[in-house]
Amino acid sequence: MSDTTDYVPPKIWTWNKANGGRFANINRPVAGATHEQALPRGKHPLQLYSLGTPNGVKVTVMLEELLALGHSGAEYDAWLIRINEGQQFGSGFVAANPNSKIPALLDYSNGDSPVRVFESGAILLHLAEKFGTLVPTEPALRAECMSWLFWQMGSAPYLGGGFGHFYAYAPFKIEYAIDRFAMEVKRELDVLNRRLAESRFIAGDDYTIADIAIWPWYGGMAKGQLYEGGEFLQVQEYTHVIRWADEIAKRPAVRRGRMVNRVMGPLETQLHERHDASDFDTQTQDKLQAKA
Repeated sequence: MSDTTDYVPPKIWTWNKANGGRFANINRPVAGATHEQALPRGKHPLQLYSLGTPNGVKVTVMLEELLALGHSGAEYDAWLIRINEGQQFGSGFVAANPNSKIPALLDYSNGDSPVRVFESGAILLHLAEKFGTLVPTEPALRAECMSWLFWQMGSAPYLGGGFGHFYAYAPFKIEYAIDRFAMEVKRELDVLNRRLAESRFIAGDDYTIADIAIWPWYGGMAKGQLYEGGEFLQVQEYTHVIRWADEIAKRPAVRRGRMVNRVMGPLETQLHERHDASDFDTQTQDKLQAKA
């Protein structure tokens, strides 16, 4: 191995603030707020606090799909949480999500005492059940959908926190860690590829929250859009995943959802905050900068 080390773990671990890689300025071994910062509230019952990462994209795509289906009650305000600046540790956000991870949803549909929902999978399920769509009602199909939804919640940390961190973000390359997580990500892509060889969508013939949950992570990886790791993982091998990813990417609601809370890429694809459907036409960063 090229990354042998003489490191021997001490009997008691202590936090080395300098040993955190790209995100050392925000990572810490304790929970809770670091500062007082109230969350803003807009005009709609659904208030989303997020960022356009794969986990955040799941929820904005879901909301845009609900609106496309005619559910006017799914209108929402999407507020940007800049995690690189530590905004997820503000007191208001911690109250919405004690785990200090985006996304977080406050649902004011029943008045001024909101229902808080955190964890992206929980938000998708909350919205699907609230509006009665994008989850099958037939027991076997529902079980299939739920199984794949929770597969994503359990598998994505190997892709993001595992492969993504050690391949792209760690302060130095560790062969063992990269090999371990590359192997697991390729196995997961193969799981999906085999499933999608026999099924149009993840849970069957119909598009569901399982597709919405899995697409931002594994669709992005199969298209070579995450961590610049496509060639390394030879993602072109997963032809059925690519077919599925391309089909979902063409959906108008998916294109809109991917823009919300996005802070990278071409300016015309970045809608930092979303408070009205017209914002897609008037509030993207290219138009805002042209006005400035």
